[in-house]
Amino acid sequence: QVQLVESGGGLVQAGGSLRLSCAASGRTFRSYALGWFRQAPEKGRDFVAAVNWSGDSTHYANSVKGRFTISRDNAKNTVYLQMNNLKSEDTAIYYCAATPRWNLGVVRTEGWDYWGQGTQVTVSS
Repeated sequence: QVQLVESGGGLVQAGGSLRLSCAASGRTFRSYALGWFRQAPEKGRDFVAAVNWSGDSTHYANSVKGRFTISRDNAKNTVYLQMNNLKSEDTAIYYCAATPRWNLGVVRTEGWDYWGQGTQVTVSS
C-alpha cells in the first residue's frame, strides 16, 4: 500500500515556475515508478511525466517536454515536478501516482495503482 500527498500548487503568472512535491508513505517506495497526471476542468486526466524506480529513466508528454522536469529523492520518499515557462493551458489539478510497473502503459491512467488527492495549479495570462 502506498499513500501519496501532493503539495506546491498555487497561482502563478504565465512564464513563471512552480515545483510540485509528492510525499509517499510505505517502505517499498523504491519499488514503485512515480508519475504526474493533470486534469483540467471538464476534461479527462492526462499523462504529464513519469520516472522509474531508480530515477534514471523518464518519460514526458509532448506538451511539457523541455519545460517540465520530473525527479525523485528515494531517501526522502518524494517525487518532484519542476514546471518552468508555465502557460495558461497548464492550468489543472495535478495528481501524483505510483505503480510497480514500468512500460508504455504509464501514459494511461489504467497503468497506475495509487493516486494522491491532487493539487491545484492555476496559470494566469
